Amino acid sequence: MSKLNQLFRNRIGISEDEKITFENLNFVLEHTAKSIPFENLCIIKNKTTELTRENLIKKIINQEGGLCYDLNAILYLFLIENGFQAKLIRGVIFNHHNKGWNTIGKTHVAIIITEDGVLYLIDTGFGGNLPLTPVPLTGEVVSSFNGDFRVKKEKSEHGDYIFYMKLKHKDTDWKLGYAFDSTEDIQNISELNKVQKIITEHPKSPFNKKPLITKLTDKGNITLTENTFTEWIDGKVIKKEISADDFQEIIEKYFDMHTSY
Repeated sequence: MSKLNQLFRNRIGISEDEKITFENLNFVLEHTAKSIPFENLCIIKNKTTELTRENLIKKIINQEGGLCYDLNAILYLFLIENGFQAKLIRGVIFNHHNKGWNTIGKTHVAIIITEDGVLYLIDTGFGGNLPLTPVPLTGEVVSSFNGDFRVKKEKSEHGDYIFYMKLKHKDTDWKLGYAFDSTEDIQNISELNKVQKIITEHPKSPFNKKPLITKLTDKGNITLTENTFTEWIDGKVIKKEISADDFQEIIEKYFDMHTSY
């Protein structure tokens, strides 16, 4: 077993003896979402590194999280190691605040796998919007404890498919997630450095201004910003103001991240 395979299993709490199959991918995705936070502290602290296989492994060792290009890249490598036919793709996120597609380019990174001739979207890097299950590119609705999800073949300026979501306890109707082109796959992890550069440097990037950490839990999710800590527990939200000292304590206690902010 490779170093990456072993470390990823250790990080998400899956035995080295567990065979990873399409049938238990839900199990893997749930464990990943509850173990590895979606966070931007490296960007805020100006400590980003080149995206390589070895550097992604170091992030796991250091008990850090990451953004979509970190989280889906490491999951992609793990899936390949376990015999899956997988590829990385890029998409454009729909900005619900501005009511339009993001204008900084294809900065969302996700995974497409092929199983028995059917294409499925896999995503562990979309904050609290994770499907936690493979989503077929057939339009079929799939469900998890996080809500309902589907991918529709729908032509747009950004690709040939659109990912939709209806989050449990949060959405009453379907919402746009992101558009992507299923035919434009990423050939090498190094290509993701272009995405990281945009997210790190672009003035309209949503992730280079203030810290954000979020992770799914058994009963909902938790989100930490510079000034607030929010918990969703069985559909009920608890939000409280925090201090700078609280921020560091919450990182370690609730997100199990061994990093200083």
